[in-house]
This record gives sequence, structure tokens and C-alpha cells, in this order.
Amino acid sequence: MGFEGSVAMLGDEREVPYERPPLSKEYLSGEKTFERILIRPVAFWTERNIEMLLGKRVKAVDPVGKFVTLTDDSEVSYGKMIWCTGGTPRMLSCPGADAKGIHGVRRRDDVDAIMARLDEINQVVVIGGGYIGLEAAAVLRKFDKKVVLLEALDRVLARVAGEELSRFYEADHRAHGVDLRLGAMVEKIEATDGHVSAVILADGERIPADLVIVGIGIIPETAPLIAAGATGGNGVDVDAYCRTSLPDIYAVGDCAAHANGYARGAQIRLESVQNANDQAKVAVQHITGQETEYDAVPWFWSNQYDLKLQTVGLSTGFDQTILRGDPATRSFSVLYMKAGKLIALDCVNMVKDYVQGRAHVISGAVLDQAQLADASRPLKEVDLA
Repeated sequence: MGFEGSVAMLGDEREVPYERPPLSKEYLSGEKTFERILIRPVAFWTERNIEMLLGKRVKAVDPVGKFVTLTDDSEVSYGKMIWCTGGTPRMLSCPGADAKGIHGVRRRDDVDAIMARLDEINQVVVIGGGYIGLEAAAVLRKFDKKVVLLEALDRVLARVAGEELSRFYEADHRAHGVDLRLGAMVEKIEATDGHVSAVILADGERIPADLVIVGIGIIPETAPLIAAGATGGNGVDVDAYCRTSLPDIYAVGDCAAHANGYARGAQIRLESVQNANDQAKVAVQHITGQETEYDAVPWFWSNQYDLKLQTVGLSTGFDQTILRGDPATRSFSVLYMKAGKLIALDCVNMVKDYVQGRAHVISGAVLDQAQLADASRPLKEVDLA
């Protein structure tokens, strides 16, 4: 965008930037090599004179002196800083949680460690019925591993989707051989010679495990900013231009809490590629003299077995759902309504609904509900109510 100053990218991983979503999908399954999930080829950064400070981690921020201190006590100064640290997987805190063989899914190293043991393991316990847990379970079933999936709540995807979608995915995973347990609370981890050997539930049941995958959310990586005086709680707070409360420091992506119009103005964090990309653009535009407020429609996706789930909008606070199509055909959409307006869609193998529904979510118009429910009628042809 025409910026002529120096640019340095600092991160605690030693790899150049790569896409994280494939880690629990195509990378874990072996469908894509690491080189195929790089955001840009290695040469890209050198050719554009972007200095890569890899394998380095910030432990403190000085917003007055405008420098960061790294864990090796070296310092890096800045004119403007964009904090895009994402989060760290939330891991188990029960007795035995420090046993070997318990993995999150957030970094290449996490998945490489899982892949390295695939040939020697048979039974895996997946803890957490969100996207990460379900995607990992689907890949492991492709490798013919015995999979027990434990979800503490009464349905999977409870935080991001309505009951129709949850029940569909529960049934599909069970049909693929996943032993899926709801309302399952982990009491402790049993280890043999320091390595996980079983998961013990609150009701006393012992589930043998050669390996455990934990997918119970992330903890935003914002401690140095908050310690430096930045406003925040669940993440670091940013304004419409992705500015934190500290001068010349921006934050974007999973760690940035912002007032989102599609969440009816609520201050939220969005853990999605869409949000990270769109906020990054807003921050850079502001740095280069263009004031464009963040106002992008949220979207997400998940691949499990032969199912491609595409979501647009945020369903939080919906007061009605409309089902388009028949889940038995493995191609349908769930429409989320609030006060007669379409606020979000979950589309399973229904790309046209996803593409055409986006405009309705953005417009906020009140639509004819009978037409919305008619799967033979394209969403772009639905009339106003």
C-alpha cells in the first residue's frame, strides 16, 4: 500500500508465516505438505525487504520509549506496531494434564507431533466438540483410528451454531464410527511411565487413550500489551481502525476485541481468517493515511468427511431458525433470524446459499420467510416481506 519505511515481522515460531486452518484438516491428513500451506513463498519476504525476526518472543512493551523487549533481553524499536499474536490453545488443568501425549492443535509443531505417532497409536481421545475437535476426529477416522470425542456441553458446536446443525454433525460423526459423548466431564488424566494412558471421567469411567487432542478454545496472547497499560480483558480492545489504547500500537485477528456490527455492536473477538485478514487491511490503511473503519461481514468454514460447512454472519442472539433443504441429502442450510431479519447462515454442501445469502445478511432486510424456506428458490430471488 505504498509504505516506504522498514518492515520487520517478529514471531516465536521459526517457520515463515503459514495458514493455520489446514493444520486440523489437509495438513493433518497428509493431503497438503507444509510448503503448500505457506501464506507466501519464502522468497516473497526477502524480495520485499521484510526482515523476518523468527524464533523470537516479546516479553515486554514500552509504549513511551517505543520498543519491545524480547525473552533474550534484546530490544527492537518501532514507529508503529501491529500486534497480531493470536492465541495459545487452552489446555487441560486437571490432575495428570502434564502427561506426555496430550496435544493442542494450533501450530505446525503440534500437528507434526501428532503425525509422528500415527503409525503407533490406535485409540485417540479428542476433548472438545468445536471445529478443531470435530475436524481432528474426522481426519483420525480416515486413518481408521478409534476415536472417542468428549464434549462437556449438551451438544457439539454449541457456541457457534443452532441445535439443528449440532445434531446433524453429531449423527454424522457417530455414523463414521466416532464414539461421541455429550455432557462428558474430564476428572483426570492417567499416565503410565509419564505418558497418557487413559482419560478418567467425572463419573469414574476410564477411557483408554494412546494420544489425547485438546480443542477447548484459545487464550489470547496479549499479556505484554495489557501489562504495558493497554485496555482489554478477553483480548486487547481496539477501535474501528484497529488501534489499541496505546499510541501507535494496533492489534488485529484472534487477540483483538472490537465492537462488531454483525454482533449487534457487542465487543467480541473473532477467531477466523476473515477477521484477521480484514482487520490487517484496516490497520495498514490507517498507518498509510487512509481511514477506513472495520465493517466486514464474518465468515467461517469447516471441512469434515465429505461435508463442507460454510457460515456467513453471526448467529448469536437469533430468535428463529429456518431449514432449507433436507439434512438427509447431506446438502442443506440453516438460516438464523432475528426480528424477521436474516442474520446468519450455516450452509452444508450448499455453496449457492452461502454466496447468495451473504447479501441478505449485509442488507438487514426483512424477507419473505416462506420463500426463504423453499430450497428450490435461489436466495437471490427471495422477495422482501
